[in-house]
Amino acid sequence: MYIDDTIAAIATSPGEGGIGIVRISGDKSLEISNEIFKSISGKKIEEYNTRTLVYGHIFEGDKIIDEVLVAYMKGPYSYTREDIIEINCHGGFLSVKKILELVLRKGARIAEPGEFTKRAFLNGRIDLSQAEAVIDVIRSKTDLSYDMAQRQLEGSLSYEIQKFRTKVTELLAHIEVTLDFSEEEEVESVTYDTLYSKAQELKKDMMSLYETAETGKIMRDGLKTVIIGKPNVGKSSLLNAILKESRAIVTDIPGTTRDIIEEFVNIKGIPLKIIDTAGIRETEDIVEKIGVEKSKEFFEIADLVILMLDASRELSKEDMDIIEKIKDKKAIIIINKTDLPSKIDEEKIKEYIENKRIIKTSIKERIGIQELEEQIVNMVYKGDVRQNNSLMITNVRHKNALEKAIQSLDDAMVAIKDKMFLDFISVDFKNVWSYLGEVTGDTVSEDLIDVIFRDFCIGK
Repeated sequence: MYIDDTIAAIATSPGEGGIGIVRISGDKSLEISNEIFKSISGKKIEEYNTRTLVYGHIFEGDKIIDEVLVAYMKGPYSYTREDIIEINCHGGFLSVKKILELVLRKGARIAEPGEFTKRAFLNGRIDLSQAEAVIDVIRSKTDLSYDMAQRQLEGSLSYEIQKFRTKVTELLAHIEVTLDFSEEEEVESVTYDTLYSKAQELKKDMMSLYETAETGKIMRDGLKTVIIGKPNVGKSSLLNAILKESRAIVTDIPGTTRDIIEEFVNIKGIPLKIIDTAGIRETEDIVEKIGVEKSKEFFEIADLVILMLDASRELSKEDMDIIEKIKDKKAIIIINKTDLPSKIDEEKIKEYIENKRIIKTSIKERIGIQELEEQIVNMVYKGDVRQNNSLMITNVRHKNALEKAIQSLDDAMVAIKDKMFLDFISVDFKNVWSYLGEVTGDTVSEDLIDVIFRDFCIGK
């Protein structure tokens, strides 16, 4: 991919709408717009103040294509730091398609996914973590995840990572100074003590950020929660109660849910990807059997399992098999139908599940729903409400880079304790500096950059 050519794409969602936007970025943006756009006043677009919406028409030869408003953003004061033209036309499929095709015929090429944001990164307007925050803003599912993405877009993570890198640079400088005075043993002795103390302090700060990663990932991607249990224990009723709508079919007939139902719901700022599964039981029904197998697959990949049991029935072999499987999973046990006479052996359940939370509910009477929601929130935040935390690691790539940086810092601290040669210790510190740079894109490979932007929509 070249960044010295001119690119174009439709920047709005496909389908009917009030407006559609065709975005052009690069050296030929102004030239192309002047070839196809005529303002009502007769003036060229550059004669207006930059970032001004100018009313006129898009022409192909003498034929009017559409009535439009055009904005010219002169580089470097634009999203990509290049000249940008944005053509606001009527929404719908044909208008934007015709204008884009015309722009491409005049010398632009179609943009790759995320290429506008990629150019913003390559041209130094934002770093890589800020570029990734753009897609997080677009995909946010709750106000909290949106606010976190906005803070990252503003550079809060970049600032923190740069602080860490500055401290590593200071440690490396300290080693260089010591090597220059290597003849003096006292200087070297002081250096080991100083390096260890400062490295310990740096690790504490890095760990504090790293420990937010689990919660941060949930805020970004949603907590994948599977409701599991035998048929007719109230799984679909629970889904409907959490969603506050009749999303799943509820009947007294076992095996009603045969396929997987997935929905996103906001629980106190936490995006919950909740999955209602087919009841797990032995069955000869071929369709239900497929649903049961899917239930088992989703169980394996779930972040949280909600196991539902029926208080009005004794524990069966199927119940005990599922209880056995959730031992090593994050799970909440729901004993439902508490409005009916109880036959379930709670003590037997407690023997198997150790410290997992049991919540008694009557979904029919709306009892226990709030308690379940509060327990989910407590599990995500681990009892420490972090909703006002200004910074979290939300991206797996960032987490992995930070993890490698901490490991290299540990290696350096072991080397310092063993009083190894300072040259060797400096290698570990340089690794820390490099891994931290992967978060902001300072030390990341071009191939990885291509992979990151591949997930973006084409017009962004």
